[in-house]
Amino acid sequence: MKSRLWAYLLKQALLNITDNRMLHLISIGTMVVSLSIFGSFLFLFVNINTWIQGWGHKVSISVYIKDGVDEATKNKISSALRSFPNAEIRRFISKEDALKDLKNALGSESGLLDSLSRNPLPASFEMVFDQIEPNQSDPEKIKEEIEKIDGVDEVQYSGEWLKQFEDLMDMVRIAGFIIGGLLCLGVIFIVSNTIRLTIYSRRQEIEIKKLVGATDWFVKTPFLLEGIFQGLFSGAISVLILFSGYLLICTNKLKLLGIVGLDLVFLPYDYLLLLFVISIALGLTGSFIAVSRFISSDHLFTI
Repeated sequence: MKSRLWAYLLKQALLNITDNRMLHLISIGTMVVSLSIFGSFLFLFVNINTWIQGWGHKVSISVYIKDGVDEATKNKISSALRSFPNAEIRRFISKEDALKDLKNALGSESGLLDSLSRNPLPASFEMVFDQIEPNQSDPEKIKEEIEKIDGVDEVQYSGEWLKQFEDLMDMVRIAGFIIGGLLCLGVIFIVSNTIRLTIYSRRQEIEIKKLVGATDWFVKTPFLLEGIFQGLFSGAISVLILFSGYLLICTNKLKLLGIVGLDLVFLPYDYLLLLFVISIALGLTGSFIAVSRFISSDHLFTI
């Protein structure tokens, strides 16, 4: 009996959606846009957090060599760098290799470098420390010690980038909460109005049901299910949009934030589940507000 009742209520909900398809399409479209924007913030947050965790126990340092340094001095610099605990020299980049790497990075615009009368790029050592916490003072001290080595011109380390990414992640988190909150309010308002108009279009049918003894639960449930369906459809479409954007970025190897060589990850399953829960909750909340306001235990409120 209960299964037949639920089948009837589901049928009524789907009938309401098909009879007012344009209203529901507008409502679903609004939810999709809002969820896609919120999902984009989640995507950016997840990737920034992944990069920070990946760099958390590994600090890379670029040691730039002064021009005119001979091979003996370079060997002394290499020996001095290897003397640091947990240090590993990944490679030595000559001036010629540095220019070649820059041309490869510029791609079709590499011709801009052909007018240079001389190579302005310095030679450098790329090294990695595996056991340094970037939030401690160790990297800065090591940087200062390396700069004292004879023949070293400048030292840069990834901790400087890491701090910028941490600041960016804080900004993304705050912006996501603010924009997400505003979008949620807007979605609830639109869903509520959509359900309200659906109630209005079926006001005579609802009044007849109540006259023959239908309970509030029986009358309200199809409209609540409408909100849930809107949330499900919107959540599924927004996930498809986000995944399509992710594939577009990965396929075309687009630069994110102007930084090359950062691997992107898609939203984990728990974040996707969160997106669906939010979408269903928004649809259900909007429909609940509508039915609570416009359907009473005694009569149908004037809309």
